[in-house]
Amino acid sequence: MIEYFDRCKELFSFINTNDYPKARNGVIHLLHDLKEKNIQYDELVNHLIREVGLYQYIDETSSNWSDRFAKESFKVNTGNECQTIHFEQSSILKHLLNGDNIALSAPTSFGKSFIIDAFIANKKPNNVVIIVPTISLTDETRKRINKKFGNEYKIITTPNIKLSDKNIFIFPQERAINYSNIIEEIDLLIIDEFYKISKVNDKERAVKLQEALIKLDRKSKQKYFLAPNIKSIKDNPFTDGMIPIVKLDFNTVVLEHHKVYKEIKNDEELKKKFILKTCKNDKNLIYAALYKEIHKLQQLFISEFEDIKSEKIIEFSNWLKVNYAPDWDLANLILKGVGIHNGRLHRSITQYQVLLFDEENSGLNSLISTSSLIEGVNTSAKNVIIWSIKSGQGNNNLTSLSYKNIKGRAGRMFKHFVGNVYELVEPKLKNMDDIQLSIEIDNSLIGGITNENFLSQISSEKQTIANDQIDKIESILGIGVYRKLREENLLNSNNEDLIYKICVELKENYSDWNRLKLLNSDDPEKWWGVLGKLCFLNPNSLRWNNNGNNDQFNQAKKFIQVISKNWITSLPNLMLELKSEKLSIEDFFTLEKKICHNFSGYLNDFNILNEIINKDEFIDISNFAGKCSNAFMPSVVLELEEYGLPRMITKKINYCKLIDFESNEMNIEKAISLLKSVSEKGILEKCSKYLDNFDIYVINNFFENI
Repeated sequence: MIEYFDRCKELFSFINTNDYPKARNGVIHLLHDLKEKNIQYDELVNHLIREVGLYQYIDETSSNWSDRFAKESFKVNTGNECQTIHFEQSSILKHLLNGDNIALSAPTSFGKSFIIDAFIANKKPNNVVIIVPTISLTDETRKRINKKFGNEYKIITTPNIKLSDKNIFIFPQERAINYSNIIEEIDLLIIDEFYKISKVNDKERAVKLQEALIKLDRKSKQKYFLAPNIKSIKDNPFTDGMIPIVKLDFNTVVLEHHKVYKEIKNDEELKKKFILKTCKNDKNLIYAALYKEIHKLQQLFISEFEDIKSEKIIEFSNWLKVNYAPDWDLANLILKGVGIHNGRLHRSITQYQVLLFDEENSGLNSLISTSSLIEGVNTSAKNVIIWSIKSGQGNNNLTSLSYKNIKGRAGRMFKHFVGNVYELVEPKLKNMDDIQLSIEIDNSLIGGITNENFLSQISSEKQTIANDQIDKIESILGIGVYRKLREENLLNSNNEDLIYKICVELKENYSDWNRLKLLNSDDPEKWWGVLGKLCFLNPNSLRWNNNGNNDQFNQAKKFIQVISKNWITSLPNLMLELKSEKLSIEDFFTLEKKICHNFSGYLNDFNILNEIINKDEFIDISNFAGKCSNAFMPSVVLELEEYGLPRMITKKINYCKLIDFESNEMNIEKAISLLKSVSEKGILEKCSKYLDNFDIYVINNFFENI
């Protein structure tokens, strides 16, 4: 106890010299040690907690009245309950409640989402738009918001939903663009992971996020942008007039860095031994970056770990084998207590892995991940293991910002006061503590920008180049037509070279496109030739791997023909048909995503341009494009997967005639309403002979979240 008293004395000395970061880290270490030894906090510790601003950690049963009062003073309504927030959260919330526009940079463990919930609960705005980077985070955010505000607000996450008087929109940037002409006024516009608006940090999504913000900016009364680990933001039109609160070093957990690479020294065997030893204990998030590295780790765990005896894990493994592929490595990996999270997998698979990972005693203790660890998993763990430093995009390394984001997943409030970061490779990153966000508006957006504030930020030279390209397109479409298409969000692509190429082809060679009508045939065999012609015009629309092998286009065309039976045939049976094309279950996920997004978007643009250019001889392929976007299933099926109901269960409900998901009037709103009406109990009773134990687990979880 003398040592314990001396530690408290030292922490008070840090406070007396205003070294609050050092004092706060020391307090968190102290709380960790007390938890490990199962010692309750006394008045002295509670007072220390108060002094460093971590009010939510105060133990009301052992604190004095003044410290209890302090904790009570920092309680705010966050929806369905009052929760204590820390000092810095309180400061940000006050700014927002006063109507300020805030650009906040704070650590992953800061608790930025509590501020959003508290703002909604206390200000009661009519329309809130939350833009998140991925569908995965859309789902995670929807669950949290729906539990707290579902009775008061319509929570909108999917297209074509009729607005209510009070709405909370939760979208990735692409969907936000589609709603930009529908939402008339936004009380608060929130952009999570705002740093992704810079192409340096997210080459693939930055342009769409820029476009979404440009279109929504003028409708927004107030803005709140969130990002971690940024020290400063260069002048730019996106944050113009906002209060930049950057590089807040207010942590609620402490990270311990272990530079294991110094001991390993690039020895692959030592690296493997270390990760096997570490993953036998606690909860672990493993950043592996590249799919080939994930495969290497997968084989390592399968060969070296014993099967665990968890009933839920065994049921999940069997469910994957029955519903996807009997020889799938992931199903065998799950039996070892290890999962995989990446952007390829069906939403239901990643969703239930994260759910089991978050359960303390489920048996799933480790997750291997690509960059989805920082953009699609709303979870954290005691240990984060850096297996690779690659970004997953080409052969590039992670940026300093992304690397710090990954490390920030270690530790969790009340659970792991101290998180461990094990670096198995040397980061070799510059400016780790001096990250400046630089944003440059992409040239491809010029055609759709009507806001002079944004347009003025683009050089006259770049505007001239862009306008020349637009003039070329409009020489075919008609003056002002292309700009109107962009303003009304009718085109998916911002690639004006591609748009011009399509226009020229449709103008000069339309007589060669008579076979377009075959896409409206019910016989997939008739699609082959015209699919090839579409692919030749825009190879990237069906390019699904980077090996340069032209066989991939034939594989993609065959895949489209096979998944035309997606709704009437089980996935394992589809895989049997695809076996001759040497396509794996992982290839299935990649190709399905490619068809649903890239290819269907290209078909949509092709169809719109064709109707304008060849109005009298127009062959409409919108029906085929729609089928591609829905993976040849009823439109609501993929949307239900986002809500946590896998297609195989939706099929069973449809087969049992409880709900007709094929109805023309069906949308996600109606589907959720009908599912609630049928009830969880009704589904379990009427479909009992078609449901296994893990189906029932999934259905239980689904109904909890709607």
